[in-house]
Amino acid sequence: MAVHKTQPPWEFLLSASRKSLQSYELSRLSHAANLRKEIGQLLDSWLEENSAAMLARWLMEQREYPPRAADTQAAAGTRSGNGPNSPHSVSDNFLADQAASQPHFRGSA
Repeated sequence: MAVHKTQPPWEFLLSASRKSLQSYELSRLSHAANLRKEIGQLLDSWLEENSAAMLARWLMEQREYPPRAADTQAAAGTRSGNGPNSPHSVSDNFLADQAASQPHFRGSA
């Protein structure tokens, strides 16, 4: 996207009628609104792309560093250590619960 500076047409603006100035103002406001909309769309795309990249990074790190035996045992069933000083976060419990409760689909006979 090319960025260019727009200099106001000073001669026109200084000699224009009120009606022409109103028209010029509206056209500039319309252009500004269109730019704002484009910026919003670009920000949304940027957030989506960064989220996808961060997910890929997280997956690579998970594969690079498999869970330790203590972490696996804790996720498998010992939920007694979930106090404020517990080494596990709430998301650890959520992800473990999600994996354990995957729905099983039965095919029709």
